[in-house]
Amino acid sequence: MATIVGISGNFSRPSKTRSLVETIVDTAARELNWDSRVFDLVDAGPSLGATFGRKQAPREIDEIWTAIETCDALVVGSPVYKASYTGLLKHLFDVLDMNALRERPVLVAATAKAPSHELMIDHQFRPLFAFFRANVVAGSVYALDHDFGPENEPTEGLRQRIATAVGTLVAAVR
Repeated sequence: MATIVGISGNFSRPSKTRSLVETIVDTAARELNWDSRVFDLVDAGPSLGATFGRKQAPREIDEIWTAIETCDALVVGSPVYKASYTGLLKHLFDVLDMNALRERPVLVAATAKAPSHELMIDHQFRPLFAFFRANVVAGSVYALDHDFGPENEPTEGLRQRIATAVGTLVAAVR
């Protein structure tokens, strides 16, 4: 069965970014009738920053890389820090082979505190995945603090934006 994988660049749980990525992945998996998995940097553990290649990678990090490399579609989200995605998230992708995501549908998402940080998606995320020659879908999701309710649950407005973005991912897959 095909699989959609979500990667969240957050450093803690609970996390709005994790909630956003999980909701996108769950929505897409239901729509496509696919299996799904979601990881975040917490799953990679503190050793990710000291891992510079696949050969010496701990099992938990290699599991994430393998999931990224073998999935049929990918969702990547990050909190916005200093107008970009998290540095450790970039490091996670730095170790991948440059052909690992070729033509793979990728949907990007971000969470932030300020509306002006939305440009990060186009100025940072899209170029990263363009380097890999992935198929970065036109839809993306940007969410602010007020887009989440108690327990970091997406509001109805955010869920509608997620559904629209998932529609672009589903169209790219089909």
